[in-house]
Amino acid sequence: MNELIAGIDLCDEYTQVSCGDEEKAWTFPTVIFRHRAAGTWSVGEDAYAQTLRGEGSLTDKLVKLVLKDGTATLDGVRYTAKELLELFLERVLCTVKKDLETEDAFQGLVFTVRSLDERLVETLYSCGEKLGLEKKQIRVIGHSESMIYYMLSQKKEIWSGTVGMFDLSEQELRYYEMKVQRGLKKNAVLAEYETMEESFSLDILETPSGAKLGDKILCTCADRLMQRKLYSAVFLMGKGFEKREWAEDFMKLLCTKRRVYMETAMFAKGAAYCAQDHLRPQTSYPYAMICEGRLKSSVAMEVLHKGQEMTVTLAAAGDGWRDSGSMLEVIPEKQNAIELEITPFDSKKKKAVTLMLEGFPSRPERTTRVRVEVSFLDEKTMKVVLTDRGFGELFPATDTRIVQEVML
Repeated sequence: MNELIAGIDLCDEYTQVSCGDEEKAWTFPTVIFRHRAAGTWSVGEDAYAQTLRGEGSLTDKLVKLVLKDGTATLDGVRYTAKELLELFLERVLCTVKKDLETEDAFQGLVFTVRSLDERLVETLYSCGEKLGLEKKQIRVIGHSESMIYYMLSQKKEIWSGTVGMFDLSEQELRYYEMKVQRGLKKNAVLAEYETMEESFSLDILETPSGAKLGDKILCTCADRLMQRKLYSAVFLMGKGFEKREWAEDFMKLLCTKRRVYMETAMFAKGAAYCAQDHLRPQTSYPYAMICEGRLKSSVAMEVLHKGQEMTVTLAAAGDGWRDSGSMLEVIPEKQNAIELEITPFDSKKKKAVTLMLEGFPSRPERTTRVRVEVSFLDEKTMKVVLTDRGFGELFPATDTRIVQEVML
């Protein structure tokens, strides 16, 4: 596959880019600099170098700026967070293409971020389109989904059991866990994370006493999170683990009867695998992915079609909630309600949800068609719209409509 794609791990401290090559990744500090005289822009380490020479203005924390819908003034000119992020990404990808010695256009971009905040997601789609891609060529996923794509692209022995990962950044300490569940109708991969309350600033590692404290904190977290579990692999990621001499006891604890790996660009590489997969006619990852940004339950209806009882799935566990949604028209029989079934991916227990057709016109039996539309406000909240469609010319449709939110 020769199409040019990129996985972009966007964080406030750094931005990493992978184009699918396991060995190669680019890292840029997430900063942008405006040259005072020329009005041109620099990013990453070049931006820091220009700032030291006093030739313009620099701004950082571009993700945070987007999240608070902020602005930054550089040399008397005010820029929105979206404008600055567009400029930053454009120059980052230009640098990558220059290093690759290619003029090809990107056929797919997958952004991966720590938090799937709605404002940030929409801004990234807009940035991707500004860079010349169509919306269908752009995706925004969370770090836990990137982890799934990365792990499933490795040798099976890596992910055959539970996989754990500690991510120690300037911003926080996170623990991720992933496991494959077989024996269901469709094999599933569950990935989730927990942000540690014991997070600490990496500055404390500069002193012997601070390093000792950091080591002790990590050992306490590992003892609590990993006891009595069998791991096929444990990964370390983040700036805090670039040097590991300070974490002597923690490393000793991890490496006892476990395989431990250091991966500096897992999320960017996972995003690149995701981008490659979406260019294929058929996925190479035939799993229901249960993680942030995807549904953890299936929604279905029992219907009678041509005399046969059947189950119609309106949304499936593992689907991205932003892309999920369906529409079905039904004719209620001997009831004034619509019934939906919600089934968590890891349980056979179904939850029945009954939506009464209150306010719908009173008609003879089987002379009311109801349009059922299902969409999602987030991975835990479903929106159901029931609309009266009438029944031909005898019983014209009305404007009657019921809108209800259902917690999954």
